[in-house]
Amino acid sequence: MSLLRLLHYRFSLFGALVLSVCVFTSIFFSTVSFASSDSVTWEQLVDSNLSKWDVFMGVPHKSSNIPGYEDVEDVRKGTPLGLNNDPKKVFSVITENDELVIKITGEVFAGLVTKNEYQNYHFKAQFKWGDKKWPPRLHQKRNSGILYHSVGNFDDFWNVWMSSLEFEVQETDTGDFITISDTSVQAKCPSRQADDGKYYYSPDAPLVDMAWKKGFVTGRCWKNQDTELAHGQWNTVELIAFNDMALHIVNSTVIMAIYHPKYHNGEQWVRMQKGKIQLQSEAAEIYYKNIAIKPIQRLPQEYAVYLKDTK
Repeated sequence: MSLLRLLHYRFSLFGALVLSVCVFTSIFFSTVSFASSDSVTWEQLVDSNLSKWDVFMGVPHKSSNIPGYEDVEDVRKGTPLGLNNDPKKVFSVITENDELVIKITGEVFAGLVTKNEYQNYHFKAQFKWGDKKWPPRLHQKRNSGILYHSVGNFDDFWNVWMSSLEFEVQETDTGDFITISDTSVQAKCPSRQADDGKYYYSPDAPLVDMAWKKGFVTGRCWKNQDTELAHGQWNTVELIAFNDMALHIVNSTVIMAIYHPKYHNGEQWVRMQKGKIQLQSEAAEIYYKNIAIKPIQRLPQEYAVYLKDTK
């Protein structure tokens, strides 16, 4: 073999080796990137025994026939069943189409409460309504809710829920915002409609102070559009909480934005940027699946517009 042909052969072999290494490296790092951005950063919150949650049970209605509560009509008053005492199995995990699903019967006002607190995060879940309803809401809309930045005692509000901010989950009203107990926020919810007396979210409006206290206009801001799917279909809800703001997203549409949440600790208003997450049981059967959360270090760029005029 001539010297020229030998050199050509060696360079060709070296080039093939370099190309193989590059291809392998590309495949390897693309796989790692996919895994780290998907399965690693999202914390799954549903397992077969609800190990990441506590249960706090409120006051049962008399229709539940629980000893000691046979005469209770107003479930907002009285002595709650308490922590991790669920005799009616209001909260359970079932399997549907090979997926773990949290079933909430709704029979007793109660909360499924994360054991951990969270701050600066993206939360997502899917829910669908069941058919069953219970007293004292037999003739009202099916209702539940996702309560976030939950602080204080388990029984701060109606003897069953912590002081918190509510991402409303209610038929045709999913995405509304409600302050729970001694909390307040600012929202672009300035006008009261003459026909129904409600205050509606408007992204171009100025901020107003909201709380269920004297001197505030209202403690609830109603969404201005309905993106919830028909009864029995799975809806996707997302909550992005970052610093002093939170966004409610229903089926990929931003429904609500709130700002500068505060909690009254009995002496003064303090900033409210973290806390536990609660899923309500409120007299209606509901199912949740694919509940996950991940920390964020900045507000995603596609939502930057919601920071306009919010200082």
